[in-house]
Amino acid sequence: MLIRPADDAAIRAAAALLCQGQLVAFPTETVYGLGADAGNDRAVAAIFAAKGRPSFNPLIVHVEDAAQARRLARLDDRAERLIERFWPGPLTLVLPRLAASPLSRLVSAGLPTVALRAPAHPVARSLIAAAGRPIAAPSANLSGRLSPSLARHVAAGLDGRVAMLLDAGPCAFGIESTVIDLCSSEPLLLRPGGLESDAIEAVIGPLGSSVEKTGEATGDAPRRSPGLLTQHYAPSRPVRLNATSAAPGEAFLGFGAIAAAATLNLSPQGDVNEAAANLFAMLWDLDRPEFTGIAIAPIPETGLGQAINDRIRRAAAAAPPPGCGR
Repeated sequence: MLIRPADDAAIRAAAALLCQGQLVAFPTETVYGLGADAGNDRAVAAIFAAKGRPSFNPLIVHVEDAAQARRLARLDDRAERLIERFWPGPLTLVLPRLAASPLSRLVSAGLPTVALRAPAHPVARSLIAAAGRPIAAPSANLSGRLSPSLARHVAAGLDGRVAMLLDAGPCAFGIESTVIDLCSSEPLLLRPGGLESDAIEAVIGPLGSSVEKTGEATGDAPRRSPGLLTQHYAPSRPVRLNATSAAPGEAFLGFGAIAAAATLNLSPQGDVNEAAANLFAMLWDLDRPEFTGIAIAPIPETGLGQAINDRIRRAAAAAPPPGCGR
């Protein structure tokens, strides 16, 4: 894997690789993404192969703006209002796919829908513009494992599977985008993320619940959105929730005042925004052989706390690989 600082020359080189059907890892404001030309079947298939990702798990397609999105999907009034208010930013919209869409069918996992997002990170935006095409880009990690908020996380998981990695330092949010399904009359929150649901409801009204959101969808049926598998976002050590201290051998990830003997603290001030930005990076740091597991302090279900708790519940549900303590 070629790792380059994300300057203009590197972005142009990465865009050329994408146009040749190669994979490129790049930063967004949420986490690092693993990108491919979203209209190239072979390139999109290479994402699934590199990640070991199930083919029923769709991909988010990153676009430059609303005009590009309108060439790929049908946008109703709700979508237009959300795009005007929150794009570019950490909001993904699941929309009815246009029959004439040039996107690979693989990005939709065979569904008549597509998940679209316009990232806010300047490197991501420059890369899409330089490539001149939408970029399919799930998180740049092995399927089901911790998402990468630093370039070194990408290199640790995907070295040898990606042509180039653009390094622009840490991601600002450190947690994936919020996903809203607008394919029916009732908008659904499929995945909490970097944009609070209250802000979305202020624009389009109440959000409905989803069976997929609770992790109850099972089997190999296609999901409308990535990040919906019950077991996901997992370190190789077992995770224990709502802990007030560490058991023998465990690392303790504290929050706020619950920090007695914490190995690391997501936010000493109890700020859920700071905790979201630190979550994956700190889980990466604690996922070490000297620890038998990772105990995590309670996080309030307010603001981005909803997204944090979604990620750590899925991490706790995942069985670690053999030899990792559970």
